[in-house]
Amino acid sequence: MSPSLSGATRIHLIVGDPIVQVKAPAGLTAALAEAGCDAVCVPAHVAPADLRLWWQGVSRGQNLDSIIVTVPHKFASFELCATTSPRAAFLRAVNVARRNADGSWHGDMVDGLGYVRALQAKGCELRGLRTLLVGAGGAGTAIAHALLESGVAELALHDVDLVRRDALIARLGSLGLSQVRPGSADPRGFDLAINATPMGMKLGDPMPLESDHWVAGQWVGCVITEPVVPPMIAAARAAGCHTVTGADMFEQVRDRLLRFLRGESL
Repeated sequence: MSPSLSGATRIHLIVGDPIVQVKAPAGLTAALAEAGCDAVCVPAHVAPADLRLWWQGVSRGQNLDSIIVTVPHKFASFELCATTSPRAAFLRAVNVARRNADGSWHGDMVDGLGYVRALQAKGCELRGLRTLLVGAGGAGTAIAHALLESGVAELALHDVDLVRRDALIARLGSLGLSQVRPGSADPRGFDLAINATPMGMKLGDPMPLESDHWVAGQWVGCVITEPVVPPMIAAARAAGCHTVTGADMFEQVRDRLLRFLRGESL
């Protein structure tokens, strides 16, 4: 079902830098149309230095209902929301914001919920798994939190920014759910290893995880949506691993975005 654009069409923006790789404009527009909404999702390429001014400007648009947030704006966008969910407040990051009654913004972070659901939909039982996660950015922070809430036995975190990594380890460790410790790019000894960085999106990027160490039967995940099968995922499949892609994640995140935009409980 295609949207029929008119002056009554509601607008949902997705902001990032870069933005060409995102699937939300087509995927969310189609989902909104299927739900009977006269609405479209439009990409916006905005540099970090311009985010606050851009956000303030588009907020004046009275037919703008939501702002969806992707790399690298998830932490900065938290500061632009008047209210947030408890989950976003703990993570201090948002990936979606909807209007409050007074026109201000209410944010939430559903990346982690979406990725965990994508794993479960593929048959990955998370409880008790030894888990390695690369990336302590917005998506990585949310996925780490959701993994702990899903009952993994251990979570090792790796990020080239050691200050950011250690701050996230300390914050997640305060939950007292499972062991959270520093990790590396070596996936040996883990049941599940996930790349939550943009590394692998560009031709010639190094592998975010040491892909010559995959073992058949391991679970391997990646958040990248373009290319659909990043080199790391291709290497994992060749080694006989189970895989979950960024496209798998997007399907689940999209459903939770729609529920959030309707004001439903997540």
